[in-house]
This record gives sequence, C-alpha cells and structure tokens, in this order.
Amino acid sequence: MRPVSGSRARLPRGEGPGAWLAAGSVALSLLALLALLSLLAVRGLEHFWPAPVALVVLEDGRQLAGERVREVPLPEGTGRERLYRTGNRDLYGTRWEWVAVSAIAEVSHPPDLVVLERRRWGEAIGRLTALESETGERVEGEGAWPALEARLAELTSLRQARDALRDEVILPRVRALEEGGDVDRELATANARLRALQAAMEGGRLTLATADGGRLAVPLEQVLRVRRPNAMSPFDKLVAWGEGVWRFLSEGPRAANTAGGVWPAIFGTVLMVMLMSILVTPFGVLAAIYLNEVAHQGRLTRLVRIAVRNLAGVPSIVYGVFGLGVFVYGIGGTLDEWFFDAALPSPTFGTGGLLWASLTLALLTLPVVIVATEEGLARIPDQQREGALALGATRLEMLSRVVLPMATPAMLTGVILAVARAAGEVAPLMLVGVAKLAPQVPVDGDFPFLHLDRKFMHLGYHIFDAAFHGGDVQAAMPLVYATALLLVLVILVLNLTAIFLRHHLSTRHGALTRR
Repeated sequence: MRPVSGSRARLPRGEGPGAWLAAGSVALSLLALLALLSLLAVRGLEHFWPAPVALVVLEDGRQLAGERVREVPLPEGTGRERLYRTGNRDLYGTRWEWVAVSAIAEVSHPPDLVVLERRRWGEAIGRLTALESETGERVEGEGAWPALEARLAELTSLRQARDALRDEVILPRVRALEEGGDVDRELATANARLRALQAAMEGGRLTLATADGGRLAVPLEQVLRVRRPNAMSPFDKLVAWGEGVWRFLSEGPRAANTAGGVWPAIFGTVLMVMLMSILVTPFGVLAAIYLNEVAHQGRLTRLVRIAVRNLAGVPSIVYGVFGLGVFVYGIGGTLDEWFFDAALPSPTFGTGGLLWASLTLALLTLPVVIVATEEGLARIPDQQREGALALGATRLEMLSRVVLPMATPAMLTGVILAVARAAGEVAPLMLVGVAKLAPQVPVDGDFPFLHLDRKFMHLGYHIFDAAFHGGDVQAAMPLVYATALLLVLVILVLNLTAIFLRHHLSTRHGALTRR
C-alpha cells in the first residue's frame, strides 16, 4: 500500500467507490427487510396479546369501555383524538369510537371489566352481572364469574365431542350413502347423539352491564372465550397470547375472514406449492437439457431461449387467463363430458380447483427453472462429458450419471426461485381455483385421499380478501399483518428446505468427485 499523504487516506488497492456503493446497497436491503419483518411481527403478534380495557369518563358525563388502539393528531393542530375498540356492535352498530383527548375527564382500568369473544357480532365488553343456566338457575354478583368459567369449559368439551362425531362418523357415512350405500344403524345412532350434544349446548345466558348503563344478554352457546384483561398477571397474558397464536394457526376463519385462524390457508398454500414443484421440475429440467445438450446450437435455438426469457416477464394475470381458458374450460370441461356426464351441469373438473391452480403456477414458473438449470449445465466443463464418453459411456449414461448430478444444485436453485414466486402469487389463483372460504382441506380419508378438483384457500388471497373485501377493515388489519408474516415464514421454510437439500447434494457430489 502507498503511504498516506497529508490527511487524506487512499482506499486499499482493488477497492473503490463501486465496492462501497455495493456494500451500502446490501446494507440498505437488509435494513429494509428487517424493517418489514419487524413491522409485520409487531403489528401482527400484538393482536393476540390481551390488551387492557379502559373505562373512559368524558367531560359531559358519558362513559365508554374499550381497548385503546391508537392516538392521532386532529387537523390543523387543534388537538388529538384516540380510537377505542368498544365492541358491542349489536348495540351500537359499530365496534369503534373516536374520542377527543381534550374531552376525556378520567381514564381507569377496573379489574372487573369482561371481554367476551362471540361467534357473531364480535367482542362484547362490560361488567358481568348475572349468569342464568339452562335450567333457569340464576347466579349474580361475584359468584357469576367462576360459574361462567365452569360452564364455558363444559361447552368447549361438548363442542369438541360434537365436531369429532360429525367429522369422524357422520360425514364419512353420509358420503358413502351418496355413493349408493345403505343407511345403517350406526349412522342413525350418531345423528341421535349429535342432536343430544347440540341440545346440551343450548340454553343459558349471561348478562353484561355496559359502561353507559345498558344491558346486554348473550346466549352462552354464542360465547367462545371470556377474559378479564385488567385482572390478568403477565404470565396469564403470556399463556393467553400463546393460546391465541395457536388458535390462529390451527383453526379455520370465521366472521368473513376477520376472526378465527388460517389453518386451511396454510395447508392449501403448502400443498399447492408442493404440487407445483412436482409438476414444474421435470418439464423444466428436460427442456433445459434439450436446449443445452441435445439441440443444435443455431439461430432457432437462440430464438427459443429468447422466448423462454421473455415468458418470465409476462404478467401473472395473463397466465391466470390462460389457465382459465385452457385448463379449466378446455381440459376440465372435456373431462366432465367424458367421465362426469351424470353430474352435469354441475362441473367436477370444469371449474377452478387445486390441480388447475398448480398447473397454472407451474407454467408461470417454468421459465425460471429452465433458465437456472440451463445456466448450471453450461457451467459444467466439456472435459467431464468428453471423459465419460471416452470411457465408453453412452450419451444417455453421460447425461444421467455425470452431467445431471453436477447440475443438481442449479436445478434446485431454479426450484427455490419458483417456490418463492409461486407462493406469493394471487392474481392467477383468483381465476383458477382459490376460494374465499374453504374450511375443508383437499386431503381427507376418502379415496382418492387427495382431491385435486376441490377449491382451496391461500394465504396471499386471504390477505387480499381480508384487507379489501371485509366488512370491518379496521378489525381485519391485525389479522392481515399476522397472515402476511405467516406467509413470509412459510416461504422462508420452503426455501430453506430446498437450500438445505441443494447444499447436501452439492457437498455429496463434491466429495464423490474428490474421490
């Protein structure tokens, strides 16, 4: 290195402004990614934390109870206002209320405020005043809370028994009946048991006193969960947060996708990506082998390569239109005419489904796999091919035992890029099979076990539907953030799996070549 002259230090030899610019670009990219993940994590995961419920007394004497959401400045600097989630939509027509900060006289957090999570109308907030059982027995005062917890635990057990009976006994036998079977005694007994469980869940109600002095009667059968956030310890809140995250991952959506979980969407996304990968990999690899190893390297081959690279830039909605016209209406309609004529005009394969969505995304990501695989094949030295042929191997043996194993990391790189793109696509799926609500996953215990004709849910479309088509966008936004974070994590897990497999194969192949 040259000595430093004066107060100006020269950059090390071989470096320059370009290197610092590249390093800065990488740093900014990582910071942007970290900021995105932090935003999704904070906004999404805080939704499951039991927030304290405030009792707000206004200057005019009016009272309201709710969870504080945010505080924003008023126009022209005239003050600030707060947004509270007050619940009780069946009473007030909305679950949100803006309050000017200057109009607030007092804010407290009484420990007896109760938050109910209901099947309909969302949350209810108030003080528990009475509990009436299905036999007419009424409990008031402090004894109502432990009685309510015991009754809700009993209702949870009854719901689980009802769902298990319906899913494991009744629905399989109903499907067998639709296929031409006879009604047996076990089905009649199961239906009678189901009616008994449903009757045991009905009856009973609780009474809430709202902050403004109103009364709200809620049937117990409509109550899913109940809590007193202001009386919960940090450990209790942590347990409740974990249970909320688990329900989000394991349950189905409800209330127009503004509540509940996303398990069907997780399953549908992963299954569709796996099917897409199985479909696109062999076709992409074979096409790359033909272009690089078999075809004459002339003008026509160069034109084909240019066309393949241009296909990678076609908007995804164009592939959706192609899939709708060719796969759904063309191939699917023909299959219905050949094999499902008795079911028409209700289509079986002539409508959107898991198979057509996977084929459409396979076509969408095919150029990525072809380009990545062909570049991997081009990097293999010609001496490897010539050495195999010189030792007496046929051209097929040379391709299958020498070239393809060495190009496997490049193939998996193409699959990784294909998975990353396909898992986040939404536009083509809207045309070829995704559904707003499909609580049953496309896999069950009935033959053929994997039902490719069924519609499915997708995390990307779930985000789009909850954010733009929900009746209450304000309530759906925390779930939108949580689902977006989950989609990023699902893509990350799928990519890491492929990367690990690529590294394993690359290491193994390198060890074999060293031997």
